[in-house]
Amino acid sequence: MHQNAAKKRFVVVSNRLPISIARDRNGGLIASQGAGGLVTALAPVLKNRGGIWLGWPGTSEEGVMDMCRSFSREAGYILWPVALSDADVEGFYRGFSNEILWPLFHEFQTPCNFLPEYWAAYRAANLKFAQATATMALEEDFIWVHDYHLMLVASMLKELGKTSRVGFFLHIPFPPADIFLKIPWRRQLLEALLEYDLIGFQTLRDMRNFIESVKRVYPSAVRKGRGQVTTLTANGRSPRIGSFPIGIDYHAFAKAAGQPERAKAARDIRAAFGDRFLLFGADRLDYTKGVPQRLDALRVALERYPELRGRICLIQVLVPSREEVPQYRAMKEEIERMVGEINGRYSMPGWAPVHFTYRNLPREELIGYYLAADMALVTPLRDGMNLVAKEYAACNISGTGILCLSEFAGAAMELHRHAVMVNPFDVDGIAAAIRDGVLMDLGQRRRRMRAIRSILRRYDIFWWVDAFLQAAFSKHLEDFPPREEGYWEALEARQGPPWPTASGS
Repeated sequence: MHQNAAKKRFVVVSNRLPISIARDRNGGLIASQGAGGLVTALAPVLKNRGGIWLGWPGTSEEGVMDMCRSFSREAGYILWPVALSDADVEGFYRGFSNEILWPLFHEFQTPCNFLPEYWAAYRAANLKFAQATATMALEEDFIWVHDYHLMLVASMLKELGKTSRVGFFLHIPFPPADIFLKIPWRRQLLEALLEYDLIGFQTLRDMRNFIESVKRVYPSAVRKGRGQVTTLTANGRSPRIGSFPIGIDYHAFAKAAGQPERAKAARDIRAAFGDRFLLFGADRLDYTKGVPQRLDALRVALERYPELRGRICLIQVLVPSREEVPQYRAMKEEIERMVGEINGRYSMPGWAPVHFTYRNLPREELIGYYLAADMALVTPLRDGMNLVAKEYAACNISGTGILCLSEFAGAAMELHRHAVMVNPFDVDGIAAAIRDGVLMDLGQRRRRMRAIRSILRRYDIFWWVDAFLQAAFSKHLEDFPPREEGYWEALEARQGPPWPTASGS
């Protein structure tokens, strides 16, 4: 067998495959690369070196298996779909993952629904992911499981007799112990997490919160070592625990931002807004993102600093998410009401303070806005990292942009010395930061942005992957050789197909 088809492969396991599947005008299925931080992070690595990505394709329609197979060659790695029933999606994804883990890990306790049937569904779905991984992965593969949806996979792989080394990375925050311990199944979750060989977090704060939670459940737990990576011994296990702030493909974003068509798009945007001072926000519809507070801060700024009227514009992009959930629909309606109220109160001929867009922007269009914006408002109430902050700075090739960043975004741990830091709950403080941004001289803007871009260039996505692999498996990114000619042919020649059949076998 072709060496690169059999050895030293990444096997990535996440809740969703990194593709979006939709129907074309003729009713046929079409696939395109998905959006989101995890796709942005890992797709370039897998494309260059080959490997496997297992996840739910988002639908159970006929033809999905063939779609994944055909798209795999374009993507450069195998997409392996994990089939979930409607009941799985309801209890595991909408229930346990998004009505318990998501709010609680972001320190929002009110929306949590601790229903026992959600826990049963979470276990059942995690078992399906573990079974698919055990079927597809070879013993020499390195399995990397991602995020809060799949915390049980390593323990279930061991129950299935799999001996591969398995790492886990949590992309969202890990809450303080007093909050985490409210989960009725806290012990089961911690027992499962301790079965991973390495547990990675975005920040040292998240890592400390996890260690404290383990010590509260297992008082005899012992931590050895200091710094970014340490060892935690508890319940008969000694996994490594590490902080690995996720980066972006800095050079890819900077290169794309330097293309003439992107520069023209930015000029057109600025011309459309009369070359005013442009504020920019891009967020998924979610209560953790702080969009209502940001709009309230803009209102305060316009009221308190009249000189800003007619001088600034906020371009707010809101990406649709979970519109079937009443809380999310109500939030969207509240944001639209606030936009209408601010524009109704402060607009004048030729100027409105808020330009609101409710759709998912293609990356090329988003980069145009990054280039055009004088100041990015990245003000989540709580966030694991927030890659918008990093993408904006990477695209700011002029070096004159300003990053206004929440203290409670994971990115703050790296960028707090150079970004304009705000408490997202303090609307007066954000209003003052907007005013200060308008008045900031170009020299200070350049110094701040130059420092931020230097950090992002050094700690990019490839550093993140390499740091995790080194801590988890004593491997470097270079240990996974680029795909060679004949890679796909070798896969086809394996014993058994590299993709599931239409029946999912």
